[in-house]
Amino acid sequence: MQVVLVFSPAAREVHEAELDLPDGTTVADALRASGWLERFKDVEGLSLAIWGRRCAGTHVLREGDRLELLRPLRVDPKVARRERFTGQGARSAGLFAKRRPNSKAGY
Repeated sequence: MQVVLVFSPAAREVHEAELDLPDGTTVADALRASGWLERFKDVEGLSLAIWGRRCAGTHVLREGDRLELLRPLRVDPKVARRERFTGQGARSAGLFAKRRPNSKAGY
């Protein structure tokens, strides 16, 4: 079966490998077969996902799966959005950016 492994150790840097594995291979087996455990030292503590959905190392892979190694988020997306909104100001973003003159708030 064909499986694709994807890992991005830093921004704008992506490593991708296509593996031909026997049926019944687990996620942990695929990582060992790829050699990425030796190549990238920080792979051990990362989260695993198949097509963006988290999975365990014991999950059995299927034909055409895309196994992704996920590094932790540096900033919580909700906090980042809140800070961007604060920096832009309430009148220059979202629903209130294009208000008609002399209209009620939100219209």
